[in-house]
Amino acid sequence: MKKLDIYIIKSFLKPFFATFFVILFVLVMQAIWVGFDEISGKGISVGFILKFIGYLSLTVVPMAMPIGILLSSIMSLGDFAENYEFAAIKSAGISLRRFITPVMVVAILLSGINFLFLNNVYPHAVLKQKNMFLNMKKKQPALALIPGVFNTEIPGYVIKFDEKYGEEQNLLRNVQIADLNGKLGKSITTTAAYGEIVTEEGSKYMTFKLFDVNRWEDHATRRDKREKRQKMPFSKSTSSTYSINVDVSAFSNENLNDTISQTQHQMLSLKQLVIFADSSKTAYDEYIDDRAKNFFILIRASSLKPFADSINRSNYKDELLDNFDLRNQAIIVRNANENVQNNIKNFENDNQRFKIKRKILNLYDHEYHNRIAFSFACLVLFFIGAPLGSIIRKGGFGLPMVMAIIIFVVYFFISSLGKNLAEESAITSRIGGWLSTIILLPFGILLTRRAAKDKGIFSIDSAIEPIKKLIKRIKFKKK
Repeated sequence: MKKLDIYIIKSFLKPFFATFFVILFVLVMQAIWVGFDEISGKGISVGFILKFIGYLSLTVVPMAMPIGILLSSIMSLGDFAENYEFAAIKSAGISLRRFITPVMVVAILLSGINFLFLNNVYPHAVLKQKNMFLNMKKKQPALALIPGVFNTEIPGYVIKFDEKYGEEQNLLRNVQIADLNGKLGKSITTTAAYGEIVTEEGSKYMTFKLFDVNRWEDHATRRDKREKRQKMPFSKSTSSTYSINVDVSAFSNENLNDTISQTQHQMLSLKQLVIFADSSKTAYDEYIDDRAKNFFILIRASSLKPFADSINRSNYKDELLDNFDLRNQAIIVRNANENVQNNIKNFENDNQRFKIKRKILNLYDHEYHNRIAFSFACLVLFFIGAPLGSIIRKGGFGLPMVMAIIIFVVYFFISSLGKNLAEESAITSRIGGWLSTIILLPFGILLTRRAAKDKGIFSIDSAIEPIKKLIKRIKFKKK
């Protein structure tokens, strides 16, 4: 390896490591800031939190890698151009292609490292980080309760409320608590206009202090027969305040290192994604076949005759309903309408299930293609950053940083768009995963060609020249 190649590689790697760790720090801090309320004040040891941050850092490394390559390529080539080193090298007869070859080899190696990281380290880090986060949330169940949904995390209860507010996020509005401990459904239902969650350190109970309360209780028991349970009365009561003590000892005994989820699409390697997707597709196809058979039975299609029957039609009127009296006509119309409405509801429910199941399959397929495309994107962003740096002729953290952020935001936006379209089956998962790379690749080729010919990003003269020629032709024809 020549000294020039070593010098070029060093000039690229110095800003790369600097920008990579700065970007990694920013991404980690942003992720911690988003989930800080979920992990603070729960008596969790500093060592465990540092371990959590370590796994969190590993999950954002694949994101920091392409940004670092893009920014360092703009900075290093911009420095060469700004300090006229690039002009000196060109005067020595060295082309841009030969000049960036050592850096290109490094970019290819970094792309390969990113791919290996995404396939081996990233899934394990996501598995650990997400499960640790779920276990930390369970250390204080009050913070795990989500407004606007039916929360079933606490065994024996279904809790719903519209809003959670206050400095400690322990004040609730429009509360509904269903007690399922009787194992007969919602045997006790309590609603309140306002509520407050009270927990004491070391206590195994979490108390709901409710205000403006309505309470319904079904007095049937499991020992009663069905007919007796239907005849049993229920009681209704109202009160200004009411307290419910919920046993949360199971959460305090939770091991923070337990694995709750391990089949999420981000937690699997490429090989595991293929296996899981294949098995899920088989189950999905079986589900569709089962629904089709049920529909065939529901509409009684088996009773339809493939050939015209031998019934003498001379005694029947052409209009089907005219063969029945008014009472039977009303019954037939009512039954037909009920069947149609029931089938419509079944179709709507099945449609939602189909969408959910298909969306899950698309997530796994998209994750597979996105990981490969994301690794290749490191190389694409390099071929955008390197010629861009030589064109703008600016080094340092000023303009290169702005350009890198704009380019990566565009890349990330297109990538998110592809993911959303793939999830909704608007495009295939393969196209969705590669969409951002496919769109940005021509720009990388264009910039590289223009930089090799010593041209700018956009030449105003080349755009105005055809217009000038057209005007001259028009004037010449008039003469």
